[in-house]
Amino acid sequence: MTENINSTNSDGYYEQKKKEEMKHQLITFALMIIFTFIAFGMVLAELDKLFVIPIIIVLAIVQVIFQLYYFMHMSHKGHELPSIMIYGGLSVAFLTILTFLVLIWW
Repeated sequence: MTENINSTNSDGYYEQKKKEEMKHQLITFALMIIFTFIAFGMVLAELDKLFVIPIIIVLAIVQVIFQLYYFMHMSHKGHELPSIMIYGGLSVAFLTILTFLVLIWW
């Protein structure tokens, strides 16, 4: 009898977690659409490039983070190794680009 009670509680727990995860994904998707409209709006308004380009880059970085953590489930347990590999690759890419920029400008 206790097995039935425990399985019912755990099923409700997982259903609640699924609902929360879906809510987070929908909110994230809506934010990404809004960020895209903001970027297009700034370009269509023909604002100064020195103002628009950094904001578009920041919005793109935020969207990549949303993609990784909410749509690719990187925030879940068991995804530590892929996270380390992605961040390691990003670090190497950043340092490589920075190195070439310094070599070119100097």
